[in-house]
Amino acid sequence: MGFKTADMPPVDPAQFESMPFMDRIRLLATHWADYGFGSPKTFHMLYVYKLLFYIFGGIGVVALTTPGLGGIMNLGGWWGELIVYQKLMVWTILFEIMGLASSSGPLAFKFKPLIGGILYFARPNTLRVPPWPGKVPFTKGDHRTVFDVALYYGLLAILAFMLLGPGATTSAAPESAAGLIPPWALLTYVGGIILMGLRDKVVFLAARSEQYIGVMFFFGVFAHQVDMVIAAKIAIVTIWMGAGISKFGRHFTNVVPPMLSNTPWIPGTWFKRKLYRNYPEDLRPSKVAWAFAHIGGTVVELVLPLVLLFSPNATITWLAIIGIITFHIFITSTFPLAVPLEWNVFFMFAAAFLFGAYPAGAGYAVTDLTSMWLLVPILVVFLTFPILGNLRPDLVSFLPSMRQYAGNWASATWAFRGDEAEAKLNTHLVKSNINQIDQLSGAFGKEIAEIFMQKAMAWRTMHSQGRGLMSLMMRHLDQLENYRIREAEFVCTTLIGWQFGDGHLHNEATIEAVQKRCNFAPGELIVVWVESQPIHKPTQEYKVIDAALGVVERGTWIVADAVNEQPWLPNGPIKHEVTWRMPGYEPAGCHHHPEPVNARLAA
Repeated sequence: MGFKTADMPPVDPAQFESMPFMDRIRLLATHWADYGFGSPKTFHMLYVYKLLFYIFGGIGVVALTTPGLGGIMNLGGWWGELIVYQKLMVWTILFEIMGLASSSGPLAFKFKPLIGGILYFARPNTLRVPPWPGKVPFTKGDHRTVFDVALYYGLLAILAFMLLGPGATTSAAPESAAGLIPPWALLTYVGGIILMGLRDKVVFLAARSEQYIGVMFFFGVFAHQVDMVIAAKIAIVTIWMGAGISKFGRHFTNVVPPMLSNTPWIPGTWFKRKLYRNYPEDLRPSKVAWAFAHIGGTVVELVLPLVLLFSPNATITWLAIIGIITFHIFITSTFPLAVPLEWNVFFMFAAAFLFGAYPAGAGYAVTDLTSMWLLVPILVVFLTFPILGNLRPDLVSFLPSMRQYAGNWASATWAFRGDEAEAKLNTHLVKSNINQIDQLSGAFGKEIAEIFMQKAMAWRTMHSQGRGLMSLMMRHLDQLENYRIREAEFVCTTLIGWQFGDGHLHNEATIEAVQKRCNFAPGELIVVWVESQPIHKPTQEYKVIDAALGVVERGTWIVADAVNEQPWLPNGPIKHEVTWRMPGYEPAGCHHHPEPVNARLAA
């Protein structure tokens, strides 16, 4: 990987598209194993500069706007002042909700402009994605109104007030000279972002609400600092442990090799190839990858949070803090796609601040709550969605389910019949980012741009659900080569301004909104879509959506079948069980399944 130049696959760009599509996938997946996305390191430096601004800008804003802390030269005096934690959390939320943090820049496939976020959320007539438009009054519709824009600006205003205003004297922290953020302001934001979420779940998730609003709520309603701190501790522990539990199963081991292959500081290819069973013939994860995934990942996220929460010993607590900070440093250094870098940095600070400044052995153990009955609302708030989301992932985004980067995501692949069909997204939709193929073509030319667009698809097939999705494409397209096959997350980010690997943001409701504007003909846009795997089932549920016709097929596949295949599907599509098909619809592909559909379809 060059500092200013990309690492290109070993193929003549002019000849690339003459190759069969699945041969391209094999070429690009193999190249990913060695070089990751292959982007120049200047891309990564953009994020380094942004992180430096986030860190030092946050420190500067807190110092300049919070009387009682003693100024920026008295950082030692900040230790234990809860308003520091509150304001840095608000600073992080402001970064997120404006689109400056996660899902920004070239590693999130935003090139020109580098962000979505505020460019969409503050612009009328961009797409809006309500979660329950048929059930919650006043939320129907699929476009952003003046009310939505005003509500968004109102959220920015209350965040700015909390960040820039002085702390309020409160009996919850009587010994603090700096005070705390006024409870009414915290609760106003919580109510406002929930209202925003009912109108548009994209803004709600982009603000990373599942990470922060529960803590803000308890800061607003609890009357004692001890209760506030313990609630914040339980929140961060459930986030870590939820992520650890989500890594059980077959998906997560497949995440680690392509993630580490894309890490800019790992030199050469020797170690990267050790992550795969038998490079280049077998790109399934090796035992080395399994160890990184589950010993370096799952065990850390399950064990260290419990130590932090319950250990009364200061030395053990600080060893656990160092361990969890090291874990987050490593994640940050890999520059994972969707680039949630600021979130990782804030969690490093939160680990040291909450468990170091307020240790369990100094009056901040769970048993030190002013009433043990307070555990009931705390656990209800922080455990309901992780439990429900693991059992019924169709009802809850993987983000409130606390399944961050577990590999078990609702995912999709879009197929446009020709360049003209894909170009309709630019012509008929109100958006700030044109299609990525056009962003890249303007800088590098169409041939190079197409290689990188299809490399995103190769990345998806290195994960379990990608193999199932491509299997569906084989069955439902007459020829793969007749279509522009796109990774749905990269389509999604130009449609709605933000993405984080959540297929719920581009399900049939979003496709219906796109169809209303673009009027695709039958067969012109085919989307294959799969739900996350429930924790207690061996299957994933899929649907096939023709933009002009709606959902045309539903069914399931066995996760083990997808995990055991190669990214390029040398044995053909994995098996599917069709549970429903639109009357009169027949898949167009030549790779039909010989097995009969089940009794529900036959009936």
